Order: sequence, then structure tokens, then C-alpha cells
Amino acid sequence: MSDTAKPKQLPHLVLGGELTSLSDTEFKDLDKVEIVGLYPNYATAYTAWKAKAQQSVDNAHMRYFIVHLHRLLDPDAAGQNAPSR
Repeated sequence: MSDTAKPKQLPHLVLGGELTSLSDTEFKDLDKVEIVGLYPNYATAYTAWKAKAQQSVDNAHMRYFIVHLHRLLDPDAAGQNAPSR
């Protein structure tokens, strides 16, 4: 029997929408922000992000982002110091 370890879950969120300007990351209308999906790792999130970004290439104000949720959920694991409690 082989010892196969399940890879650590590293959730990533892909979202996007129209920005107020090309030099900022403020959304024009938060009610219209699209939640593309939640993915178990960066590779699958990147694939989803790339597909959505390519669909909106004609609109320079439309941007999609990958949010590293695992860094928010466990800041110590991402090399960041968690706030003291």
C-alpha cells in the first residue's frame, strides 16, 4: 500500500468587474462584481481567471483578480505575522 498524502487545500477566489479607472482597483459598482468561483489551488484559479480575462479583453476597465484566501485564513502559513490577541 502506497502512502499518498492528500495535497493541502489552498482556496483561491476569482472575481472581477468594471473598475472606476485604469489606475485603481476600485470597482465601479459592487453590486455588479462577478464571483467567478472558488478553487482548491492557484493553478485552477489561474485557468478560470485567464478565461474570464480573455472574454473581457475589449473592455479595458474590466478586470479579474485572484484572491489568495488561504493567506487570509491562515496568515502565519503565508509567512505573515498574525495580529496578537
